[in-house]
Amino acid sequence: MKKAFFLFLMLASLSAFGHIMPHIQTERVPFSVWQIIVAYLKLGFSHVIPLGFDHILFILGIFFLNANTKSVIIQCSVFTIAHTITLGLTASGYIVPIANLVEPIIALSIAFVALENLFHQELKIWRIGLVFLFGLVHGMGFAIAIKEIGLPENYFLGALVSFNIGVELAQIVVIFLAYFLLVKWVKNKIWYRKIIVIPISIAISCIAVYWVFERVFINS
Repeated sequence: MKKAFFLFLMLASLSAFGHIMPHIQTERVPFSVWQIIVAYLKLGFSHVIPLGFDHILFILGIFFLNANTKSVIIQCSVFTIAHTITLGLTASGYIVPIANLVEPIIALSIAFVALENLFHQELKIWRIGLVFLFGLVHGMGFAIAIKEIGLPENYFLGALVSFNIGVELAQIVVIFLAYFLLVKWVKNKIWYRKIIVIPISIAISCIAVYWVFERVFINS
């Protein structure tokens, strides 16, 4: 029990790194198209792995609803479409999100999908809708992060697309690692849900609830 509590505190402390973006000096920004693509691709990837612990937990919350490949693909596709929409609109200035509001909602979205895994095993249409809505909020979170480093005026769209592709690649890595390390070999075992899905979902929800409290009452 003490070990579990210590692990929870250690994981929760990672929230401090949830939205740190590598700082880029203006004079160091690459000027060629290819360099810009690579630079923002790396930034998008690093915003999730290793810096976006909250986004990683959201993807895992989606993943652990069940071991059905179709379910994972549908949810991740909906999430991707949603956060791409608001990432583009926010980065372009059409939406001006309030960080103190966006961050707690992101944490709430993580808690919701994780807690739902405890009570449901099948993908329902209303969950797809909620994943889409949550994706819209996560997209604003991505945009807030990318605005901290800025986008090159001469290649705005290319840099934005590259950043988004980097995010998607990182999400794919998270899913593949979760599948091959935690699911592939045991998904058909009678104890899979009891030993793997439920404990992980509880841990994710506890961390997310802590983040909600932290982002509302401490970091606001």
